[in-house]
Amino acid sequence: MSDVVRAAALLRAAHETGQPVAPLRGDLLPVGDVDAAYRVQRAQVADWEAAGRRRVGAKIGLTSRAVQEAFGVHQPDFGVLYADMAVPDGDEIDLGRLVQPRVEAEVAFVLGADLPFEQPTTADVIRATDHVLPAIEVVDSRIADWDISIVDTVADNASSGLFVLGNQPRALSQVDLRLAGMVLEHAGEPVSVGAGAACLGHPVHAVVWLARKLAAAGSPLVAGDVVLSGALGPMVPVTAGAAYEARISGLGSVRVCFGVGVGQ
Repeated sequence: MSDVVRAAALLRAAHETGQPVAPLRGDLLPVGDVDAAYRVQRAQVADWEAAGRRRVGAKIGLTSRAVQEAFGVHQPDFGVLYADMAVPDGDEIDLGRLVQPRVEAEVAFVLGADLPFEQPTTADVIRATDHVLPAIEVVDSRIADWDISIVDTVADNASSGLFVLGNQPRALSQVDLRLAGMVLEHAGEPVSVGAGAACLGHPVHAVVWLARKLAAAGSPLVAGDVVLSGALGPMVPVTAGAAYEARISGLGSVRVCFGVGVGQ
C-alpha cells in the first residue's frame, strides 16, 4: 500500500469516527510536497463520489498573504464542496458532525456559465458569475490540534467542513467586493473583521486562480457551481451553543448556530 493510499485511509477514518489523526507530513507525505497532498485529496474525492456524494463546487483556502507567509507558500489551495456540506442560513449544526471546527466569513460565487478555459481572465469570471452571496465556512481539520502544514491541509480537502450561504443574491455589478467590509459577530460582539481586499486583493482574483487550476486539471468549474472564494478575516474557534453572524457590506448577512455535541 502506497503512502498516498495510507494517508487517504487515515483521513477517511477520521471523517467517519470523528477522531483526529497525527500530522501526515514527514511520516507519510514529504514535507512541502503539495502534489502528493493533492493525490491524497483526489483519492478521497474518488471514494466519496463512488459512494454517491454530489459535488456542488469548490473552496479556496490560503488566500491571505499573511497566512501564506506563515505556511511558507506563495499560492492558495483548494478543496471540493459537496451537497451534504451545505447548511441552511440560520440553522443549527450538531457539533457531533465535526472534529475541531472554526468559522470564517467569505464571499460565495454562484456560477451561471462554465469556465472551461485553461487561462480564464477576470472578464471571463465576471461574465460567468450569476450572483454572489455572503457565506460562513465552517472549516474543520482531521489533523490533531490543527497542527497543519500546507501538505496536511491540502490532503484533508483543504480543511473543509460545512458551509452556509445567505439568501439574498447580488449581482457583481451591485457591490465593490474589494472594499466590502466584513464583521463576524458572536453574541453581538465582533470576533473577526476584514474586507474583500484581504482575499488575494479581490475575491474575483481568487476565483480566477481556482478556475485556472481546475481547468488545467481537467475538472473545470461549471454552471451552478458554488465557489467559496476565501476568508475575509481571521477564522474563529467555535463555541458550543453559540451563534455566529457574518455581515458583509453590500451583500447582507448570514447566520449559523452550533448545538451541544461531541465536537470541541
